[in-house]
Amino acid sequence: MNYWLMKSEPETFSITDLQNRPDQTEHWDGVRNYQARNMMRDDMKLGDRVFFYHSNCAEPGIVGIMEVAKEGYPDFLAFDPDDIHFDPKSDPAKPTWMMVDVKYVRTLSRTITLHELKQKQELADIALVRRGNRLSIMPVSKAQWDFILSL
Repeated sequence: MNYWLMKSEPETFSITDLQNRPDQTEHWDGVRNYQARNMMRDDMKLGDRVFFYHSNCAEPGIVGIMEVAKEGYPDFLAFDPDDIHFDPKSDPAKPTWMMVDVKYVRTLSRTITLHELKQKQELADIALVRRGNRLSIMPVSKAQWDFILSL
């Protein structure tokens, strides 16, 4: 099993939005970074656990847990000219962008804030706290996952 952290702005899509979706499952679309795309396409596997992270808000942090419910497949929104994520260069025969489906597991009893995560020496090497890291999807080691859940 792999472990991940995926960021979303809560005004766009929050942990509550995921919880309220049919079957508490939704596609994770709109990723337009090649490194993040490659992780969804090549590395995310069915059942992998994922921290849901609210970003670009008053109190950014980890708010819940989800799991990968469907492995990487073409992001169909890249082909929709009416969608904000449309990419005219992406070809349905050889798609550029991928997505996965995620399923709600639970909301944490409290937000584990970015500020708190940055204070923990045990998390000094997690991608989330590295200066300049703006990826919306990042791997988390098993040790980091366990430590964060112990907070």
